[in-house]
Amino acid sequence: MVAPMRATASPIEGNRVRLSVEMDENEVDQAVRQTARRLSGQLRVPGFRPGKVPRQVLEARLGGSAVLREQAIRDALPDMYAQAVVDTEVDPIAAPDIDIVSGSDHGAVAFDAVVEVRPTVSIPGYAGLVVTLPPIAVTDEDVDRQVDRLREQFGELVQVQRPARDGDHVTIDLVATRAGAEDVRLDDYLYELGSGSLLPGLDEQLRGSVAGDILQFTASTPVSTDETSEAGVKVLVKDVKEKILPEPSDEWASEASEFATLAELRDDLRDQLSRVRRSQTQLVLRQKAIDALVGLVEEPAPESLVESEVQERLQDLGHRLEERRMTVEQFLRASGQDEQTLLAGFRAGAEHSVKADLALRALADAEELQVSDEELDGYLAGIAQQAGLDVKQVRDRIDRSGRLPAVRSEQRKEKAVSWLLDHVELVDESGEPIDRALLRNDAGAGAGPDDLSQSDHPDVVESAEKEDADMESRR
Repeated sequence: MVAPMRATASPIEGNRVRLSVEMDENEVDQAVRQTARRLSGQLRVPGFRPGKVPRQVLEARLGGSAVLREQAIRDALPDMYAQAVVDTEVDPIAAPDIDIVSGSDHGAVAFDAVVEVRPTVSIPGYAGLVVTLPPIAVTDEDVDRQVDRLREQFGELVQVQRPARDGDHVTIDLVATRAGAEDVRLDDYLYELGSGSLLPGLDEQLRGSVAGDILQFTASTPVSTDETSEAGVKVLVKDVKEKILPEPSDEWASEASEFATLAELRDDLRDQLSRVRRSQTQLVLRQKAIDALVGLVEEPAPESLVESEVQERLQDLGHRLEERRMTVEQFLRASGQDEQTLLAGFRAGAEHSVKADLALRALADAEELQVSDEELDGYLAGIAQQAGLDVKQVRDRIDRSGRLPAVRSEQRKEKAVSWLLDHVELVDESGEPIDRALLRNDAGAGAGPDDLSQSDHPDVVESAEKEDADMESRR
């Protein structure tokens, strides 16, 4: 890589920066020699082996030394720009507009690269944010519901002579007749009344029925994913069964679980519910805290960042649909929306995501949160382990792509999330303060939200490799 010796950055109008880069004559000569060696190995010249074409012959084939110099500068520009980004610690969000200022013909080379960077937004009042959380404590009623769900699994169906009601299981014979189509028949079908899982209107007809009743009605039946047709339905009620649940007792608990007593089973269910509720509340806290911070941002989200985020979401949707062997058109029909609605939803989400990114970076600046070299090295080591690479390989790839400042910025943003989760005021739905200890994990080692504040970025190496490939393709 040919590295520029001098690079400076100066802000210009909007959220743009001008990088001014100078490359001395010796470096230009080195770049020309590198390009000459590369082209010598690629060109086929009669009388010379690949890689052994003299420079004078090579220049003649290309159209002169000026053409070779022009190609060398073009080859060096991506690396020069990437190194300038690293040296000036600029965080670009779009491709640069590069203009060679001097040196196209001879001498040192100087170029300007105008690039859009993340704007700085204001977040007034961020230190006084309040987040309302749903109930965290598990009540006896919550445990009772879990016990009842377990009892449902061990329930016994007993035939009854009374009229059917919701929750009963009714054995039926059903015939649905639609013009121009084959009849649909169900014999001895056991249907849970109130589930609404078979035909529209069936529950209403079955409520209050008894064994021997014959019911006739009209129902809308599906013809395709977006079309229905009227069908005549005839139902014979053969019997009505009630589900009898076992009494909650020590004996039942020992049969239904690994616990010897009902009290032990309830304690275990309470513990499981507590863990689930803590995890759910931590997720709610993270989302609500970031939403509250985003609410402080009045500046519009940069269009380039929003469009990039929209495209990422569209690509992700495409991959997921491809895995399910579903087309976009099928997805739109199944979800009941058109393309404009889908894009509008993606755009709204993208704008919120971009504002969250900018707000967290502003918070990191306000609180002077920094990422040390040791912390960055630790993060890169984690990426290397995930990718099965050496740490030096990872760092070199990220350096070459000019993404090191962006990686450091991402880590600062994650520190801002941790700060935010630790400092927002937590209240319950009645406005009473919530003790953060209720969100601590089982080991009691730190607040649960701290664990959620860190996110992996396994795509960093992939992005760096892609940018390397893009640079090569431009040469």
